[in-house]
Amino acid sequence: MQEVKLVGGALGFNSLPVWVAEKQGFLARKKLSVALERLGTVDKATAAVHAGDAHFALTPPEGAIKDYLDGGNLRIIGGNVNRLPLTLIANPRFKRIEELKGAKLGTSSLTEGTSIYTQEMLARHGLKYPGDYEFAVVGVHPARWRALQEGTIDAAVQLVPLNFVAIDAGYSDLGEVTDYIPEIAFTTLIADRRWLQKNAKTAVDFIACLLEATAVIYDPENDDIVMPIVMEITNSAEKYARQTLDYAREKGVFAREMEISDAALGKTIELMIKANLLSGSQGDKARDAFDAGFLAKARGK
Repeated sequence: MQEVKLVGGALGFNSLPVWVAEKQGFLARKKLSVALERLGTVDKATAAVHAGDAHFALTPPEGAIKDYLDGGNLRIIGGNVNRLPLTLIANPRFKRIEELKGAKLGTSSLTEGTSIYTQEMLARHGLKYPGDYEFAVVGVHPARWRALQEGTIDAAVQLVPLNFVAIDAGYSDLGEVTDYIPEIAFTTLIADRRWLQKNAKTAVDFIACLLEATAVIYDPENDDIVMPIVMEITNSAEKYARQTLDYAREKGVFAREMEISDAALGKTIELMIKANLLSGSQGDKARDAFDAGFLAKARGK
């Protein structure tokens, strides 16, 4: 049995395919096991793969793209979530996005993920960053929810199911992020090129297990398998787990074939350029950070 280590900022709902693959024995069938580690921020997840402290990360791809363009070895090798299961949640005193001028918004990173989506959403309402509001790097979604409850931030994009929990608690729902960004490479599977070259079969087998698990998730006939896992990994009551799973299926949150469409990757790169994380001239080359070869082999199994 070979153990692979997978990290993420929170390894919340987006890690559902990994949990299903483990609990259903798909990984064991390939003589694999997985060690999961939550690192608290997406930057740390990217850094762990970069440092060789983890084999894979389920994390936003911006760090891997930047590393690739800087001549590094990080590569995106599969899609995970291509539609944003996020809602902009605010203190009840805020009723409209325009009222967030001067507010403090929570994020998990200034260079990956939530801050980029938040900037795009608020820009559609005339609010610019920096200047009109500020960010506080408070961590991934559980930490953002705590910070909102404690009053140290005014608003933050919130992941399922904590968006449903917050709305039920009286916090303001300022809109679904998918209404502004319909398709994007939200979280992806990343790895180090040097490790992949030495462990190609392991990578292909691991992806094949995740593909099989994703098919299980989308089939309502498997609710008796999937629902308890959703409740466990999101630490939520059955009501919220049910809302979360229904939401994921309705919106097609998980990439069914672990694909990253041209539109999804293009939107990620576009928003990185808007956030001054890339120059416009790097846009085309940035696409090459996605190495689809391992995914193609896994699909063929």
